[in-house]
Amino acid sequence: MTQLEAARKGLLTPEMEEVARREGLEPEFVRAGVAEGTIVIPRNRRRHGIRTCGIGRGLRTKVNALVGTSDDRDDPEMEARKIETAVSAGADAIMDLSTGGDIDAMRRLSLERAAVPVGTVPIYQAAVEAQKRRGSIVAMTPEVMFAAIEKQAADGVDFMAIHCALNFGVLERLKKTGRVTDIVSRGGAFLTGWMLHNRRENPLYEHFDRVLEILREYDVVLSLGDAIRPGCIADSLDGAQVQGLLVAGELVLRARQKGVQVMVEGPGHVPIHHVETTILVQKRLCHQAPYFVLGTLATDVAPGYDHITAAIGGALAGAAGADFICYVTPAEHLGLPTEEDVRLGVVAARIAAHAADLAKGVRGAWEWDLEMARARARLDVAAVADLALDPAAVRRHLEGKGDGLCRACDVCALRLVADYFGR
Repeated sequence: MTQLEAARKGLLTPEMEEVARREGLEPEFVRAGVAEGTIVIPRNRRRHGIRTCGIGRGLRTKVNALVGTSDDRDDPEMEARKIETAVSAGADAIMDLSTGGDIDAMRRLSLERAAVPVGTVPIYQAAVEAQKRRGSIVAMTPEVMFAAIEKQAADGVDFMAIHCALNFGVLERLKKTGRVTDIVSRGGAFLTGWMLHNRRENPLYEHFDRVLEILREYDVVLSLGDAIRPGCIADSLDGAQVQGLLVAGELVLRARQKGVQVMVEGPGHVPIHHVETTILVQKRLCHQAPYFVLGTLATDVAPGYDHITAAIGGALAGAAGADFICYVTPAEHLGLPTEEDVRLGVVAARIAAHAADLAKGVRGAWEWDLEMARARARLDVAAVADLALDPAAVRRHLEGKGDGLCRACDVCALRLVADYFGR
């Protein structure tokens, strides 16, 4: 029985109870959200001993980090260190997007090292193996695609981004939009090339029930991959994006009917004035399913600083209702991230997520800021460090500064006013 099926029967699972405890909520709130499909709990029935994470309405906005090998950098131990860096920095989940080296071994290493839910994109492995064994990505067979999903689910993967909402109707709409960046999703590009070359419908859409059968068996959360997400500000909210959401909305209902938990992946590059509309349209068309955003990036012109552009957009997206923020590192659009890039990306995304939680009134968010404000007013250096989102960074800045919070000047406003009022 999946989490969704149990919730519909009125049953509280240990995972629902753990999510409720971690969020400071009543277990019944979590159960009802899972039953409605507004909350998902990514936890493969084969995985044990990980930190259970709930994603969705009424819960803390979660943060996802990306790792993975490639042909250019096949160093599993480095990726394992990135996992440890991401989790220690506060990531709620990680995704292994490996496309190089021993993909199976890297995925199993990710599952072993990560104490949080692990996600994957199975079409990556299917495409890479088709290229190695058959000479090209377009030589993939549907059986290879489904075999990749089955193998990764059996290994224990907790959630999968699968590009089921891409079909010929969406591609026809894409041709008419006059996009600047066409398709920037790697999985979307693989499948588009396959469809156009073979003149066949996307097997993941055409045989969607088969995808659901595999995911239901292992209780893997389906993340409907955004195959045609806008890859630049100019393409935001175009017809292809909306057409993809219409298809995704239909698949959300079908997944729920089969007892499969489902969330929906979104953009991407979104100008600030489009953010709220983007979230509201997705929530409406996709029946309030949890929304997993990639950023969002508020501008295209800051390569090297895209963890900042993503934090700006991510805070607004979360405040408007996005539930799961995928981090963006300073290396976005430039290359593979280092361990330090990973840390900076997670911290920036966590700042965005917490800012969103303040706006949404998520339980505990306001209280955290209030405690920090009181500690600063008391000039309580130790408490400020303990309460900080990144305590290590605070302690580094305070080294050698005595008993004060700031040594930028000799006249401290907080201290002067405290002395004046006799505090």
